[in-house]
This record gives sequence, C-alpha cells and structure tokens, in this order.
Amino acid sequence: MLSRRKALSLAGTPLLSTAAQVTPEARVAAHAKLKYSIPERYLLEEPNIPPYWVNEVEPVERFLQRTVKRGTVSILGRTAGNREIPMVSYGGARKGEGTSTYSGSMGYGDVRAYLGPDWSRKVYCALVAVHGGEFEGIVGAVNLLSVLETGMDLRGKRWPALTKAAAGVDRILVIPIFNVDGRARVPHRMIRHQGTDETIHEYFNTGGKPDGSLIGWPDCKRNIPLDFSTTQFPGGYPNDAGVNVQHDDFLGHPQPETRALLAMTAIERPDLILNMHTGADFMHPLRPQTEPALDPVYDAFYRRTMTALTRAGMQRSDDPAATSNPEQSRRTVPNLDTALNLHCGALAVTVESPASSFSSAKRNGKPYFHTPDQLLDAQLIMHQEALGFLAEAGGRVAWTAKKV
Repeated sequence: MLSRRKALSLAGTPLLSTAAQVTPEARVAAHAKLKYSIPERYLLEEPNIPPYWVNEVEPVERFLQRTVKRGTVSILGRTAGNREIPMVSYGGARKGEGTSTYSGSMGYGDVRAYLGPDWSRKVYCALVAVHGGEFEGIVGAVNLLSVLETGMDLRGKRWPALTKAAAGVDRILVIPIFNVDGRARVPHRMIRHQGTDETIHEYFNTGGKPDGSLIGWPDCKRNIPLDFSTTQFPGGYPNDAGVNVQHDDFLGHPQPETRALLAMTAIERPDLILNMHTGADFMHPLRPQTEPALDPVYDAFYRRTMTALTRAGMQRSDDPAATSNPEQSRRTVPNLDTALNLHCGALAVTVESPASSFSSAKRNGKPYFHTPDQLLDAQLIMHQEALGFLAEAGGRVAWTAKKV
C-alpha cells in the first residue's frame, strides 16, 4: 500500500495523463493575459471597514507570520496559478498508519483499520474560501486563529467556551484561504452594503457575462473549466485554471489545490471538516452527500450548531425548536465534501454564511442587516460548537459500528 506520506509528496503531480485535454497550464497562461472591465460602481468599498475584517491574501499572510506562535504555519500546496496555500496546525498529528484503505475499513466493519493506532485522536479541519469571493469565512478563520493563540479575537473579545472546546480536540487544522487564486482576483476587502440587492456580491462570486449581466447560480456550474475570455469578469469561484474546485474532476484530473487537500487529509485523517462558504440568509450547515451511517451524526451536529446560533439571536426565529430540526436541512449534490468523505472518512460539511454586502434575510417581516460583528460572532460560534461536538461525540470510531 502506498504510504500516505508518499502520497503527500505526489500532491503536485496529476493522477492521470492530461494529454487529451487543454492543459491547465495553458488555461492559466491564457487567463493571465486578460483584462477585466469591471463597472466602476462595483468597486466601491464599505467606507468604515473594521480592523478585524482581515481577509485579503497578503494581510492574511502577514497575520500568520506575526501572530501564530503556538501553532505551526505550513504550506498545504500551490494553486493552479502557483500561489501558496497556507495552513495552520495545532496539536500532534496521528502517528502510524492503518492496515487498510478507508473503503476497505468500511467493508471490514471497523474504521480503526484505516485510522491506525492513533484512532482515538480527534482531528478537526476548517477549510475556508473554496470560493475566493466569499470573505466571511476568511475573517472567521483569522479570528479563530487569534482565539487559539491568545484567547481573544481581533476585537479583544474573549471566547472561553471556544478555547475550552478546542482543548478537547487533539489536532486542529485551519486553511484560511483555500482558493487563493480566486481570492487574489476579487478586488475587495468589504463590498459596500447594497441593501437587499445582491447583484454586486453575485458578480464578484459567480462572475459577469460580456454584457455585464450575471452568470449567476447555478449557471456558473455549467462550464467547468470556465473560459475567462467569455466573461466580463470570471468571479471568485474558479481558480486560475477556470475550475470551481467545489465541483472538481475528483477521480479524473483534479486541480493542484484538490490534490494537495486530498494528500493532506490522507495523512491527517480528520474526523470533521467544515467547508466554510457565504450565500445564506442566516448561517446554516448543508447536509452532505456522504455515507448513510453519518446522517444521524450530521443530525446531531445540525441540532447543536443551529441551537447555539438561535440562542445567540442569529437565526430567523428565536425558537430553537423552529430552527434546529435537521429534517429541514437541504442536502447538497455530490461535491468536494463527498470526495473528502470517500477519501478519508471525514464528516465534511458545507456551512453557508450571510454576507456583509447585502441583506436578503427577513425577520419579523423586514430585511435583517447582519453587522460585521454579528457575522464574525456567527463564524466563531460555528467553530466553537463544531469543536465541542467533536470533543464530546468522539469522532469517527464513535460514529460508526465497530466489528465484533
């Protein structure tokens, strides 16, 4: 069996020949020559951006260099555009390897055959900004790292419950900007608030057609890879090869970002991965397309996180019974979360956040404006409750039946 550390060393090489395709390198080179005609009014930023609202590539890199002392900063891999993907880790990694693949361990009936001798360790991963124009998760990740380092977020607010929850987990991995190409392309730190109009937010995410009209969701998924020359602006969804890695060609010709992530998760074998996105009225998780045995685990995760958000006043209703019923959680299509589950057994969950740039949500019949403080609080509450859930629920071995 190919060792997982050997697999990591192969993260920069394609799994299969790409001779029959237009090479990603050729797409990147062609896209790099393009100039974008973004409407001038789309470039207006919010005039009073809070200092804790850190989400651009270089400021995030500076934050990691200056602030991270307890954790370890490493490079997960490189993007299609040859940018570094930073990762921060806390705690000790699993030692040793299992005797089987993840799929084999499921067939055998005991996931410990995959997890190896350190099967009891609990490993948490925060995967952020798979889509580069979604800023809220990046702000949340930076402030999560601040809490892990100092006990306080960048506002100076203490999070004792989050600190306690983190202490109950053996290993924490934070990838603050996964799609660095997409994030570098979007020229904003905080888009000026547009009331209930989400056009500008959507433009910088899914992109604009040559006439300036929105490509839109889900039409943005029709063409992967996206030919940037057919757009006025391609948005932050794709990397520099035009691929939305949330819907990568996982078993054929995956992107370098995806290969690096799969190689890392093969070594780390996380129990729980949060895939942080923006695009909701109020923050909520989406039910992943993963193995059926994890559905009741997801239900418990959903109830816990939604109850906490509701009690903090961050849902449409203040009644947890109305907001935390997992039967109302929408199931995703097969995507990156599915690939991660099949690859390393993790419960991988996409979490959608509201945005700072528009107010589409309604509460008491009126649009509800999420302040930057509320958006950050929601991010940190989600990480706090996810870490607490993992610490208390016991991880993969506790989530599936053991062989007897």
